Amino acid sequence: MPVAPREVTLSLPIEDRQRSMAFYRDAFGFELVGPPTEDGVPEPLAFRLDDRVLLALIPTEGFGWALGDREVASPGTSECLVTVSVASPAEADALVARVISAGGAVISELTDQPWGYSGVCADPDGHAWQIHVDPPSTS
Repeated sequence: MPVAPREVTLSLPIEDRQRSMAFYRDAFGFELVGPPTEDGVPEPLAFRLDDRVLLALIPTEGFGWALGDREVASPGTSECLVTVSVASPAEADALVARVISAGGAVISELTDQPWGYSGVCADPDGHAWQIHVDPPSTS
Protein backbone atom coordinates (compact mmCIF):
# COMPACT_ATOMS: atom_id res chain seq x y z
CA MET A 1 0.00 0.00 0.00
CA PRO A 2 1.43 3.45 -0.87
CA VAL A 3 2.37 5.83 1.92
CA ALA A 4 0.04 8.82 2.23
CA PRO A 5 1.99 11.31 4.34
CA ARG A 6 0.03 13.91 6.24
CA GLU A 7 2.94 16.28 5.89
CA VAL A 8 6.44 16.31 4.39
CA THR A 9 9.22 18.39 5.93
CA LEU A 10 12.36 19.23 4.00
CA SER A 11 15.11 20.16 6.49
CA LEU A 12 18.32 22.03 5.70
CA PRO A 13 21.27 22.92 7.96
CA ILE A 14 22.00 26.63 8.41
CA GLU A 15 24.60 28.79 10.12
CA ASP A 16 22.55 31.88 11.01
CA ARG A 17 18.84 31.82 11.89
CA GLN A 18 18.22 35.54 11.29
CA ARG A 19 20.02 35.52 7.92
CA SER A 20 18.22 32.38 6.74
CA MET A 21 14.81 33.60 7.89
CA ALA A 22 15.28 36.87 5.99
CA PHE A 23 16.59 35.10 2.89
CA TYR A 24 13.70 32.64 2.49
CA ARG A 25 11.10 35.25 3.39
CA ASP A 26 12.52 37.91 1.05
CA ALA A 27 13.82 35.81 -1.87
CA PHE A 28 11.06 33.22 -2.19
CA GLY A 29 8.26 34.85 -0.21
CA PHE A 30 7.77 31.69 1.83
CA GLU A 31 5.29 31.92 4.73
CA LEU A 32 6.81 31.64 8.22
CA VAL A 33 5.19 29.17 10.60
CA GLY A 34 4.76 30.00 14.27
CA PRO A 35 5.15 33.07 16.44
CA PRO A 36 8.54 34.75 16.81
CA THR A 37 10.61 34.07 19.92
CA GLU A 38 12.66 36.69 21.80
CA ASP A 39 15.15 36.93 18.89
CA GLY A 40 12.32 37.56 16.41
CA VAL A 41 12.68 34.14 14.74
CA PRO A 42 10.13 31.33 15.21
CA GLU A 43 11.36 28.17 16.90
CA PRO A 44 11.52 25.88 15.11
CA LEU A 45 12.36 28.02 12.07
CA ALA A 46 10.00 26.70 9.40
CA PHE A 47 8.20 27.91 6.31
CA ARG A 48 4.94 26.61 4.87
CA LEU A 49 5.50 25.75 1.19
CA ASP A 50 2.01 24.37 0.61
CA ASP A 51 -0.74 22.54 2.51
CA ARG A 52 1.43 19.50 3.20
CA VAL A 53 5.06 20.63 2.76
CA LEU A 54 7.27 22.49 5.24
CA LEU A 55 10.82 23.77 4.91
CA ALA A 56 12.64 23.54 8.27
CA LEU A 57 15.95 25.38 8.77
CA ILE A 58 18.04 23.87 11.55
CA PRO A 59 21.30 25.24 12.96
CA THR A 60 24.17 23.03 11.79
CA GLU A 61 25.01 21.60 15.22
CA GLY A 62 21.39 20.61 15.79
CA PHE A 63 21.13 19.20 12.26
CA GLY A 64 24.06 16.84 12.89
CA TRP A 65 22.41 15.70 16.13
CA ALA A 66 19.08 15.11 14.32
CA LEU A 67 20.92 12.92 11.80
CA GLY A 68 22.21 10.72 14.61
CA ASP A 69 25.43 12.60 15.43
CA ARG A 70 26.63 12.53 11.82
CA GLU A 71 28.83 15.08 10.10
CA VAL A 72 26.95 17.72 8.15
CA ALA A 73 28.16 18.33 4.60
CA SER A 74 30.47 21.32 4.27
CA PRO A 75 28.97 24.56 2.89
CA GLY A 76 28.61 24.42 -0.87
CA THR A 77 28.24 20.62 -0.92
CA SER A 78 24.75 19.75 -2.12
CA GLU A 79 23.20 16.37 -1.52
CA CYS A 80 19.84 17.39 -2.92
CA LEU A 81 18.51 19.88 -5.44
CA VAL A 82 15.22 21.59 -4.65
CA THR A 83 13.34 22.87 -7.69
CA VAL A 84 10.93 25.79 -7.68
CA SER A 85 8.78 25.89 -10.81
CA VAL A 86 7.33 29.19 -11.94
CA ALA A 87 5.00 30.07 -14.81
CA SER A 88 7.20 32.19 -17.08
CA PRO A 89 10.78 33.21 -17.85
CA ALA A 90 9.95 36.70 -16.54
CA GLU A 91 8.90 35.19 -13.18
CA ALA A 92 12.09 33.11 -13.11
CA ASP A 93 14.21 36.20 -13.83
CA ALA A 94 12.43 38.16 -11.08
CA LEU A 95 12.89 35.31 -8.59
CA VAL A 96 16.63 35.09 -9.31
CA ALA A 97 16.91 38.87 -8.85
CA ARG A 98 15.22 38.52 -5.43
CA VAL A 99 17.56 35.64 -4.51
CA ILE A 100 20.58 37.83 -5.27
CA SER A 101 19.08 40.83 -3.46
CA ALA A 102 18.38 38.68 -0.38
CA GLY A 103 22.00 37.46 -0.16
CA GLY A 104 21.94 34.34 -2.34
CA ALA A 105 24.15 33.56 -5.33
CA VAL A 106 23.75 32.28 -8.87
CA ILE A 107 25.38 28.90 -9.50
CA SER A 108 24.27 28.60 -13.11
CA GLU A 109 22.54 31.35 -15.06
CA LEU A 110 18.97 30.95 -16.25
CA THR A 111 19.06 29.69 -19.80
CA ASP A 112 16.98 27.73 -22.27
CA GLN A 113 17.61 24.01 -21.86
CA PRO A 114 15.91 21.02 -23.52
CA TRP A 115 13.89 20.55 -20.28
CA GLY A 116 12.87 24.25 -20.02
CA TYR A 117 14.18 27.64 -18.96
CA SER A 118 16.30 26.78 -15.97
CA GLY A 119 19.11 27.88 -13.68
CA VAL A 120 20.44 27.16 -10.21
CA CYS A 121 20.86 29.54 -7.26
CA ALA A 122 22.18 29.04 -3.76
CA ASP A 123 20.98 30.32 -0.42
CA PRO A 124 23.51 31.96 1.95
CA ASP A 125 24.43 28.49 3.30
CA GLY A 126 25.14 27.12 -0.19
CA HIS A 127 21.99 24.99 -0.60
CA ALA A 128 21.12 24.67 -4.29
CA TRP A 129 17.73 25.74 -5.60
CA GLN A 130 16.83 25.20 -9.24
CA ILE A 131 14.51 27.81 -10.75
CA HIS A 132 12.55 26.24 -13.59
CA VAL A 133 9.97 27.05 -16.27
CA ASP A 134 8.55 24.17 -18.33
CA PRO A 135 9.26 24.41 -22.08
CA PRO A 136 6.40 25.70 -24.24
CA SER A 137 3.98 23.00 -25.32
CA THR A 138 4.37 21.90 -28.94
CA SER A 139 0.88 20.45 -29.30
